[in-house]
Amino acid sequence: MSEDQTHVQEFFGARAADWDRKFPGDGPAFATAVAEFGLRPGDRVLDAGCGTGRAMTALRAAVGPTGTVLGADLTPQMLTAARRAGRDAEGALLLTDVARLPLRDEVLDAVFAAGLIAHLPDPGANLRELARVVRPGGRLALFHPIGRAALAARHGRELTADDMRAEHNLGPLLSGSGWHMTSYADQDDRFLALAERPRHP
Repeated sequence: MSEDQTHVQEFFGARAADWDRKFPGDGPAFATAVAEFGLRPGDRVLDAGCGTGRAMTALRAAVGPTGTVLGADLTPQMLTAARRAGRDAEGALLLTDVARLPLRDEVLDAVFAAGLIAHLPDPGANLRELARVVRPGGRLALFHPIGRAALAARHGRELTADDMRAEHNLGPLLSGSGWHMTSYADQDDRFLALAERPRHP
C-alpha cells in the first residue's frame, strides 16, 4: 500500500464511526445529485469512494431492482459503518482502491463519486481508471454536498486558482483522462460536475 493510501485509510478510518452523525443534513443533496445524474432502471453504477454509503440508497432507487449498485472504498471502517447503517442491502460493498478496480473494461454505465477527487493520489491516472470500467457513452458524476467556497471556509483556507475542482482546471483534467465534461455547478449548497465517456475516441 502506498503512503497516500495509508494516509487516506488513517484519516477516514479514524472518522468513520461518527461520519454520518457529523453531516446529518447531507441526504437531500445526495438524492438531488443522483436525480440530476439521470440514471435509468437497469443501469450498472459504481459509487467510487463510497465511504459510509450515503449515496447508495438514492443510487438503488434510480437503477431499480434490475440495476446493479457497487460501493468501493479503501477504508475498512467506512464499509463497516455502511453495513451498520444497512446500506449493504442496496448493493455490494467492495474493499478496494478506486485506482485499481477489480472490474472488467466497460462493464459499468456510470460512476458516482462524492468527495473523491480531492483524495486521489494521481487524479489523471485515477480518472482514467474510472473511464476504463465505463462503457462509451457512460457517465461520471463528481459531487460534494457543499460547494468549493463553503468547503474551503469549513477548512479555514482560501480558494486559489490552482484548485483542481475549479472549472478551468477540472475540464482539461477530465478531457485528458477519457471524459468530456457536460455540466458544472458550484454553489454554496453543492458541487456537481457531470462528464461522459465519449463514444468515439
